[in-house]
Amino acid sequence: MEIIGYAASILIGISLGLIGSGGSILTVPVLVYLFHIDPLLATTYSLCIVGVSSIAGVISRMRQKLVDFKVLAVFGLPSIAGVFFARKFILPAIPSQFHISATTIVTKSNFIMVFFASLMLASALSMILGKNKKEQEGIQPVYGFTLMMVGFAEGLVTGIVGAGGGFLIIPALVILGKLPMKKAIASSLVIISVKSLVGFTGDLTHVTIDWKFLLSIVILATLGIITGNYLNKKMDGAKLKKSFGWFVLLMALVIMIEQFLF
Repeated sequence: MEIIGYAASILIGISLGLIGSGGSILTVPVLVYLFHIDPLLATTYSLCIVGVSSIAGVISRMRQKLVDFKVLAVFGLPSIAGVFFARKFILPAIPSQFHISATTIVTKSNFIMVFFASLMLASALSMILGKNKKEQEGIQPVYGFTLMMVGFAEGLVTGIVGAGGGFLIIPALVILGKLPMKKAIASSLVIISVKSLVGFTGDLTHVTIDWKFLLSIVILATLGIITGNYLNKKMDGAKLKKSFGWFVLLMALVIMIEQFLF
């Protein structure tokens, strides 16, 4: 299972390089089910893995001048604040176990995995059902209060589950911010990298890290994102996005079944 886990670590980076999201959706399940790491610790590891490996994608996009620095301030800073708030206050406040009914007890780990699977399901459906609209030229980006608040909310959600959040950031930047897809993906990678590392740094005060293991996963994911950046120029992104969506959907269903039946 560990060999499969190391191979899947490369896939984490490839998905980030190809479509700018999806890497974090894979990270926690890979760590929990293939490496048998506690879900809470897996969210901490995920922040580091996604944050560091995304840097390779950031460098590539900056060279292409695709990063929108204004959206980094309007959306990215509130998102980072949301991650910090979630990791510092919300996650510790979730009880170790709570009763849904007289006979049903849900642990903190169960809650995190079900919540994560729910996000995976929403992300998968958006990738599968989303239509590829032709971008219109001349539309000016929108930097408003709504985008700022959505950034904070996205940070809260992804902070709880240790996800980078590209599957939420990109639609927000395209639909609300009116950014072209390539700029949305590039800006998303910067936001993912910074906020993930901020969240991970905050966790270092109360989490024991297996640095040797974590470094090995980070290296593999980074190699994956470099590969993904290369493949992005050669392959049809729309078809890849839908295929990846079906894969994420399958994983979400497996996690749901495992949490509810076993």
